[in-house]
Amino acid sequence: MEKVRLEIIGMSYSQSQSGAYALILGVVGSRIRIPIMIGAFEAQSIAIGIEKMKPTRPLTHDLFKNFADHFDIKIEEVIINKFEEGIFYARLVCNHNGQRSEIDSRTSDAIALAIRFECPIYCNREIIKEVGIEMDEKNEPEPPETQQQTDEMPIEDTTKKTHASKYQDYLVEELEELLKKAVEEENYEEASIIRDEIKRRKNAL
Repeated sequence: MEKVRLEIIGMSYSQSQSGAYALILGVVGSRIRIPIMIGAFEAQSIAIGIEKMKPTRPLTHDLFKNFADHFDIKIEEVIINKFEEGIFYARLVCNHNGQRSEIDSRTSDAIALAIRFECPIYCNREIIKEVGIEMDEKNEPEPPETQQQTDEMPIEDTTKKTHASKYQDYLVEELEELLKKAVEEENYEEASIIRDEIKRRKNAL
C-alpha cells in the first residue's frame, strides 16, 4: 500500500446532514482535498485538540492519551486505509516497548488521537484517487451529499457566525477571559464560538 501524508485543512457544520460536521483533510503540498463527515462530539474533540484547550476533566480522547502515556504506548501514525460505501476506515499504528501493532479505528477518533499524539496522518493513495477533490485557490469542497453515515474550519459556519455576533462588542482581552471561563465550565460549544471570534479579530489585524 502506497501512503500519502495528509494535513487538517478545516472543519465546518454540514448543511446536508443535521448534527454532522465536514472535516477537510488535504494532501500535503497539493490542492487535493478529502471531505469526511464526522459527528459533533468528534468534531468538538478535534477542535479542542487543535486549539490545545485544557478541559477541567479529560475528554475521551484525552483519557486515552493519558492511559497510553501511563503504560508507555505510543501512536506512531494514523493510516486511512479503506473507503467502502461512503465510509472511511482507519488504523492506529502503535508501539509498545519496541513492538509495533495496528488497531482498527473510526477515522474521526484516529484523527483526534493523532492530534494529541502529534503523529502523522496518512491515506492510501488509491483512496485519494477515488475521493480526492482538486481545488483551485478560490474554492473549497462542499460536504459530500451522498455520505449516509458520519464516521467519522476554512468553510464558514453560518450558525456560529450568528452566535458570534453577540461577542462583537467585546475586547480581545475580555474574550480571552470568557474563553477561559467557558472551558472551566466545560461549555465547549460556547468556547468554540468565542475562540473563532478571537481568531477572526486577530486575522483582521
